[in-house]
Amino acid sequence: MEVFFRGIQSLSIGLGKGISKLYPAMIFLIFLVVILRYFFDVGWIWLQEVVLWLHALIFLLVAPYALEDDAHVRVDVFYRKWPEKTKSLVNLFGALLFLCPFSLFLFFSSLDYVLTSWNIGEASRDAGGLPFPFISMLKTTIPVTALMLFLQGLSISYFSILKLKND
Repeated sequence: MEVFFRGIQSLSIGLGKGISKLYPAMIFLIFLVVILRYFFDVGWIWLQEVVLWLHALIFLLVAPYALEDDAHVRVDVFYRKWPEKTKSLVNLFGALLFLCPFSLFLFFSSLDYVLTSWNIGEASRDAGGLPFPFISMLKTTIPVTALMLFLQGLSISYFSILKLKND
């Protein structure tokens, strides 16, 4: 069982580190859009959409890594001062009561949204925007992220139980 959850952790870390390498590309593209717009009076809708989609892709696919790395947003005013046993209890119940149910809800509620996008061959509504299948591919990352967050929640729960048993 531990091998399975270590695999989930490795997948989250690998995906997060890999996708986070897109940040410099996104920053460069933002810089390029600004330079082209204000110095050369040139603007391409597709380039602006690429920046938007890159930002969404990075945000979605780095979330499980942030959770694994304990770098997610949390009110640490109390948490950081608690003993490890209390932290493990908070992580266990937080994952089981909030993260896992929300992830399952997001996964199942996004499937119809994603399938519709693929079925209609959704493309940008703007002239000169990104063609099919870019938008559908991006929307596909929503259930993928939800699944990864769910698995990461199970992993957190498992390792929290191990910590509680060992204390």
